[in-house]
Amino acid sequence: MSKKLIIVESPSKSKTIASYVGKDVIVLSSKGHIRDLATTGVDGLGLDIKDNFKPNYTVIPSKKSIVSELITKSKNREVLIATDPDREGEAIGWHLAEILKLDPSASNRIVFREITKQAVLEALEHPRPIDQHLVYSQEARRILDRIIGFKLSKLLQNKIKSKSAGRVQSVALKLIVELEKEIEAFIPETYYEIEASFPHFKADFILKEKERLSKETADDIVKNSTNPFVVTDIQVKESKRASKPPFITSTLQQDAVNNLSMSASRTMMVAQALYEGKEIDGELVGLITYMRTDSNRLAEPFIHEAQAYIESHFGKQYLGRYHVTTKQNAQDAHEAIRPTSLKRTPESLEHCLSKDEFKLYKRIYQRAVASLMAPAIYDITKVTLDSKGYLYEASGSIERFAGHQKMFSESKNKDKLLPSLNIHQQLYAKEVVSIEKVTTPKTRYSEATLIKEMEALGIGRPSTYAQIIQTLKQRDYVELVEKRFVPTKQGRLTAEQLELFFSKIIDVEYTSKMEHVLDEIADGKQQGIHLVSRFYNSFVPMVETAQKEMKKIGPKQTGEICPLCGKPLVIRTSKYGEFTACSGFPSCKYIKKEEK
Repeated sequence: MSKKLIIVESPSKSKTIASYVGKDVIVLSSKGHIRDLATTGVDGLGLDIKDNFKPNYTVIPSKKSIVSELITKSKNREVLIATDPDREGEAIGWHLAEILKLDPSASNRIVFREITKQAVLEALEHPRPIDQHLVYSQEARRILDRIIGFKLSKLLQNKIKSKSAGRVQSVALKLIVELEKEIEAFIPETYYEIEASFPHFKADFILKEKERLSKETADDIVKNSTNPFVVTDIQVKESKRASKPPFITSTLQQDAVNNLSMSASRTMMVAQALYEGKEIDGELVGLITYMRTDSNRLAEPFIHEAQAYIESHFGKQYLGRYHVTTKQNAQDAHEAIRPTSLKRTPESLEHCLSKDEFKLYKRIYQRAVASLMAPAIYDITKVTLDSKGYLYEASGSIERFAGHQKMFSESKNKDKLLPSLNIHQQLYAKEVVSIEKVTTPKTRYSEATLIKEMEALGIGRPSTYAQIIQTLKQRDYVELVEKRFVPTKQGRLTAEQLELFFSKIIDVEYTSKMEHVLDEIADGKQQGIHLVSRFYNSFVPMVETAQKEMKKIGPKQTGEICPLCGKPLVIRTSKYGEFTACSGFPSCKYIKKEEK
């Protein structure tokens, strides 16, 4: 292995890989994208509209020194591009190949989905050409985002002082605002439930489907539910609870939000560190597989390793069947998120990891192993009681076999026991009471439920969810109240104006279909130019209409008068924040000094 240059995306990853390949191989980092669309041409889009929307790429100013170093170091060396194993990574690899003038048909791309010595050395033995279809898909996505981002953001900034809009970001905001309006329109209703208390358990009055009791009806049932209660039916059924599949990006984020109080963006940062490599007993090693994936497929070697682990730690009866439930549009080239080796148990690594890294690694480790374990088995008992024709039901459950739950040492026995009962047995209730209930509106989205909803609706990609949520927060379109999203006044205004003028494209179904087309471009079934052209030609007329008809909101007046010209003072915004100035600008340039 000599005279090679391997280019990866992140410095920490380059350090890990360098420890595997020997001193003769240089490993450098591009630190992400090195080129982006220029801000030239029509509306600064960086596209030649008349020439099939041909993109004009330019080196990102902050990356010029990195590009210069890569060009210098690549001379007289075989260059291997080892950027991330997804569309974004493929596109970064293509830009690197363009800058370094590599043969696009040459086998200079290597891919590994875990950063371990074995995986890296194996990838070096199997280079391939850059996948142009993946590149075209990413390019189409970037062009669409540029068109919407530039034209729509500029419009909103000018008209209603909103900071930005985005193809998926604005749909996510729409979901939050629509839910908030539904909550506000909700009218609560009072209803009643009835409960009978016995010495060792409680039974609930059996309601007909969708039945809600009024106070009068409930009081009447309570009055006439008198002792004795007679056992009329006892049913015991076996219930199996299967394990959950291993984590994908979206479910990892949801789990971390719900169980670790870790934001989606924080989760991805921690997962990135676990993937890129940690120093374990003097050796740099990646601890998990690639964390941007929507496939819950597991590699055969890991399955065999996990089955051996389960059998040796818990017994053969705990082995389960392996099921793949990956969705149709998943990028199945990736595996699920799993540990790279089960020998590296969470407990053995705790001293090497930060608190968040340890907690997340433990969740990933347990979930991956548990996904290959047998179902938990419960006996579910349902008892029906009769009091003068009024029927009540009590239920209990007993765990008969722990199954996959054995993997979670912190899980507690949650048996709900009923006393031994017989048909026709008479029981005497201590009391029968009606309980007042009030209907509640839907719950606002949390980070976890918003991610779940976006995934279910097919908008965006799991790898983008964290950034979308982060952007909504940074733009002050939403705020978190008790860990739930509440749209701000500006967020509502933005969503309402987008709905008024761009309802055809800021739409769940439209955005979902666009994701499907991007998938087909990646598979070579469609051409990116067709998608971009269709979108541009339908979008531009909407922008032109909005330019004419969207009402412009002026800056907020402070109630003060300009000391120079007598016009009202207003609050203006710059990149440094808000300030108070004269509404007569540019004729009057008065700016109020801040009080210290």
